[in-house]
Amino acid sequence: MRTPLIAGNWKMNKTVDEACELVSKLRQTLAAYPSVERVVCPPATALLPVSAILDESTIGLGAQNMHWEDAGAFTGELSPAMVQEFCNYVILGHSERREYFAETDQTVNKKIKAALKVKITPIFCIGETLAENEAGKTAEVLTRQIKFGLEGLSEAEAGKIVVAYEPIWAIGTGRAATAEDANNVIGGVVRAQLKALFGNTVAESIRILYGGSVKGSNAREYFGQSDIDGALVGGASLKAEDFTAIVEAAAAK
Repeated sequence: MRTPLIAGNWKMNKTVDEACELVSKLRQTLAAYPSVERVVCPPATALLPVSAILDESTIGLGAQNMHWEDAGAFTGELSPAMVQEFCNYVILGHSERREYFAETDQTVNKKIKAALKVKITPIFCIGETLAENEAGKTAEVLTRQIKFGLEGLSEAEAGKIVVAYEPIWAIGTGRAATAEDANNVIGGVVRAQLKALFGNTVAESIRILYGGSVKGSNAREYFGQSDIDGALVGGASLKAEDFTAIVEAAAAK
């Protein structure tokens, strides 16, 4: 059985004080759901104070991005060692990073390898645009992103990643894919491609999350599906009660 995972991507939200207030609440409300792996990914400025609040808790901490080089002249970036000081997860390849900051399948691949090297779990994001979806290119786009994003990984390395399928047209739009459609893509395309690359055993062990307008009111529908192992949550992760409701739904899976 794959352990459900709910990760909150706070994006560019929350000052340090606000982040500490939120995570202090989450430490209390999420304690009731030990069967679900829970991760929060605040902005980089809040990683140090949030890590202190989460010390000796069962809530994981993740960064929202990371560079692949160990050190160097990369103004504004965080190295793997810098992230590893505080985090056990890192979100890589998010559609907003690809769209606004020119990330490619190849740079995401470098970042995944760098994260694994320092024993950080990558949350590897993939997803298609509305135009690609309507043109029937979902499978083509996801297959390419998986193939090149995970190129050069061994079976053992692949088994340590988490994949997040986030249809770009559903992120922050209120237009979520139906639970059945999301499951068909995750099982029929994403997990199928992982099987082709790394074999059935590894593919069946990899947790695949859904992301895109997930909230407490619809989470149970997604988590009731066979191939959806949790969620990468955006807006609904910014309030303790909303994020807790999603974790509660995952605990009932």
